[in-house]
Amino acid sequence: MSVRHSTRQLAKYIEYMLGRQPDEFGLVPDEQGYIKLKELLKAIWEEHGWRYVKRSHIDDIIYTLSDPPIEMQDERIRAINRTHLPKPVQIDHPPKLLYTSVRRKAYPHVLQQGIYPMGGSQVIMCASRSMAERMGKRIDPSPVVLTVQVEKSINQNVVFYQMGRFLFLAKQVPPGCFTGPALPREKPQQKQKPLVTERAVPRLAGGFELNLENIKTKPYGKGKKKEIGWKRDRKRRQKEKKKGW
Repeated sequence: MSVRHSTRQLAKYIEYMLGRQPDEFGLVPDEQGYIKLKELLKAIWEEHGWRYVKRSHIDDIIYTLSDPPIEMQDERIRAINRTHLPKPVQIDHPPKLLYTSVRRKAYPHVLQQGIYPMGGSQVIMCASRSMAERMGKRIDPSPVVLTVQVEKSINQNVVFYQMGRFLFLAKQVPPGCFTGPALPREKPQQKQKPLVTERAVPRLAGGFELNLENIKTKPYGKGKKKEIGWKRDRKRRQKEKKKGW
């Protein structure tokens, strides 16, 4: 059974996530320092011992503490003290390889059109493949991890920014500047066999259709059978002998 922390302990932990090292948790605040509440919850659930945290626990911090370190607006949350919040800084020499994740369903489109922001203003990348996969699982249970080739991207006029120690940002990454797994081969579609239909019987000119269902027949084995002629004659002669004719 997991140990639940006090409201004050949870408040300090969230303050650290939002106001000091959001990049450590794969979070990128907007220009006002806000992060979507659902993104914060997904990130905190990944940390050991914090899986129990719900929206109600966030509300307890804001409404029960006399000096809450966080504030909310329109399902967004931020730290009140953002003095130490890292800001994106343009860099000329990022790591040679960076990693990002996309939804598996969107992957074929990404290969053709390039990598664009999903739900934000920047493409978020990491120097760690495991971190990129961790962030990808917040949007897809089985994300596709892509390897961004930085030198090729810079040659295509891509500008990279660094956010804190762990994250890197760009407006987009063109096709040919990243690699990923091969697309699964499409199974050839089997030709459907034509349905067998009853062959239409052509009507003869001047004729009429014979409907066998309307013909009434007597059940087999019932009624009197007509006697054959020679049997009938033999019976007649036998009767005449008996009478002495």
